[in-house]
Amino acid sequence: MSSPGYRPTPAAASQLNLRGAVDLSSLRRQAAPPAPPASVSADGGAPDGGDAGKAPLRVEATETNFQDLVQLSAQIPVLFLLWSRYAAESPAVLEAAERVVESYSGRLVLAAADVDAFPQLAQAFQVQAVPTAVAVIKGQPVPLFQGPADDEQIRNLVDELLKVAAANGVTGSIGDAAQDEDAEPEPVPPLHQAAIDAIEAGDYAGAASAYKQALLEQPADSDAKAGLAQVELMARLDKLSAPDAESLREQAAQEPDNVQAQLGVADLDISGGHIEDAFNRIITFIGRNFGPERETARVRLLELFEVVGTQDERVAKARQGLARVLF
Repeated sequence: MSSPGYRPTPAAASQLNLRGAVDLSSLRRQAAPPAPPASVSADGGAPDGGDAGKAPLRVEATETNFQDLVQLSAQIPVLFLLWSRYAAESPAVLEAAERVVESYSGRLVLAAADVDAFPQLAQAFQVQAVPTAVAVIKGQPVPLFQGPADDEQIRNLVDELLKVAAANGVTGSIGDAAQDEDAEPEPVPPLHQAAIDAIEAGDYAGAASAYKQALLEQPADSDAKAGLAQVELMARLDKLSAPDAESLREQAAQEPDNVQAQLGVADLDISGGHIEDAFNRIITFIGRNFGPERETARVRLLELFEVVGTQDERVAKARQGLARVLF
């Protein structure tokens, strides 16, 4: 992996959003059972297993403690810095990120991920080049930057990140997280747990069945509705190989009124983080077509709204666009 030389900007910082399409559950099907929480120790010292000389707010991310870090993000933002010894910019960016994180007095944690040692971490975040920084809040990825960045640039992004975290109720600190480690987690509804177990086993059909049953029992279950939309997207993407995806894009370009081709490319765009492109593609199709295919596209668009998050500003904008072409 190499760096393309992209530098973060204030404009990029202002566009941070909580919801993403990265499947952070992917490692759970392959990693060993989780180690004890990979947060910082209760006395504010180095993470368990860390060297005494390491910064107290830096954790070495591995495939084993990945899910513990994702769970920690429900209390504190976790900044994953994916780096490689073969990328010349990596050491400087890692040091800068470490300095910045230290200056926030435990309001976030730096998770340094060596992609050479743990390539699955790069795959989980769909990283194409290093260094790359991706924060996680409440289990949702928030892309920050790719390529070189200095202290000031990282600090600007972290300031925006903490605003996003606060807006979503994530306002803890390291001390709070340590005190909460022994707290009993909220029980997961049985059907939701069945869906989670199925996802971990790669059984997307089973997960979808569990979520559908949950919705039959509780039609207002918003988590089940979002979960169903996400797992159905995962199932569709799971069937596409790289050559198939390229062929699908070519077909969509040649056949703008082919509903399945347009929806397939929209799925690919969502998975790659090109949310607005996916929404605009479907809205354009709806505006140009009528009959059952139009309704098929409208229903899929609503499902993708659930995947991205119905409170996301991009969803709100797309709803306006949908209303314009429908009415």
